[in-house]
Amino acid sequence: MKQTFTKAIFASAILGLAFTSCNSDRNIETATEETVSSAALEQPGEVEATCAYVDGNWSNNAVLKTGLTNSSDTNFMNSQMTKIARLFGRSNPLLRFVSDSYNQNTTYNAISYSSGKIYYGYAIYYDAKSKGGDIVNAMILAHEYGHQLQYIYNLPSVTEYTARPNELEADGFAGYYLRRPAGYNQSSFAAIASAYNFASSIGDYNTNSQGHHGTPNQRRSAVRLGFLLGEWNLSASDFDYNFFYYYNGVLNGSYKMAKNDKFPEIDAKMKNHLEELRQIQTGEISAEEFNNLK
Repeated sequence: MKQTFTKAIFASAILGLAFTSCNSDRNIETATEETVSSAALEQPGEVEATCAYVDGNWSNNAVLKTGLTNSSDTNFMNSQMTKIARLFGRSNPLLRFVSDSYNQNTTYNAISYSSGKIYYGYAIYYDAKSKGGDIVNAMILAHEYGHQLQYIYNLPSVTEYTARPNELEADGFAGYYLRRPAGYNQSSFAAIASAYNFASSIGDYNTNSQGHHGTPNQRRSAVRLGFLLGEWNLSASDFDYNFFYYYNGVLNGSYKMAKNDKFPEIDAKMKNHLEELRQIQTGEISAEEFNNLK
């Protein structure tokens, strides 16, 4: 990711919102036809200049919008939000888009709030689409909705000093959604792997930092594990159980070998992938081999 961006992509924000006193009807503007290109950014109008503040996670010039720059992009994201939520039997969280007409680079972020909102930046949306197509934004949105499931069901069941289990499980939820027939319905891992490579670079090695999201290889292993679990129709809690049953493998390659008595059918198939998952985590599987997994 571009080094000029200071906010971590896919961060799950737990902080409360800090809106200004602007009327909410004016603070959320409907998107108009405009470009995200930094070469010719439209200057903010009077309402945007007055009601610019979204919250402390975004720039002072950022504004909330109900859509992206055209109806096709907006409809895609809204339809994906509905499909992701329905997959888990839930209604949609509030989805809004963040624009900064002074500097769109400040909107290279997507944040899931514990108050039931997902804010999605213009810059990350259009960069993701240009580099990997619609599936990349579907994956990012599914990751952010994974955090909504964590808020709702008090997940993950594994806790650490860092944010790693939360982020790895959200990666797993994204892989799960992209495979499910009622989700994005991608039965080939190659399509998912190429999309996920857009985000894998945000893995980090700051293992003692509270904001640690997992290393790039751990995150690849997590999304692969989620994809494999996508063969079965699981509730959020059952997904959490199975994901963390193999959690040690995501972290250090030492996948549990004991029988998963609660889900023996899953365990029987997962045993065929344990060595593969270990090799993803250690980096023994190259990026090309990762992209070509079945």
